[in-house]
Amino acid sequence: MMVSEHVSLEELTKSQTGGRLGINNTPSPIKIEALKAVCENVVEKVRAHYGQPVFINSGYRGPALNKAVGGAASSQHCKGEAVDMEIPGVPNGDLAIWVRDNLDFDQLILECYKAGVPTSGWVHCSYKAGGKNRKDVLTASVVKGKMTYSKGINV
Repeated sequence: MMVSEHVSLEELTKSQTGGRLGINNTPSPIKIEALKAVCENVVEKVRAHYGQPVFINSGYRGPALNKAVGGAASSQHCKGEAVDMEIPGVPNGDLAIWVRDNLDFDQLILECYKAGVPTSGWVHCSYKAGGKNRKDVLTASVVKGKMTYSKGINV
């Protein structure tokens, strides 16, 4: 099943951890609608701008999978509102800046990016249908073994 022109539901729900542990990661129809919104308003627009496929590292995570991967209980991945993405050949810092400057979103996080290593980390972006997006922009880094967040995109 395709949730947008170039993104399948399978792509948004696959998980090596889920497969290894036998976790059913099938979203409800309401969560599928949320996935459609984030794909149409973020992923497809990123793809159109860069002219190449977007690799989704993480999309929907049901409660069992989210717990298994150590995700936050309040993660927008559990609501179908978020994707973690990369584009081969595009520095993740550049991708995050383009999204920040050109798209509507709820939260944008440049995660685990290391300056001078353009392919490090990934870009987390969430979108809430209905126009209640906060445009919250953060950079997440691991400091002494703990994820630490700072305001803005720090490349």
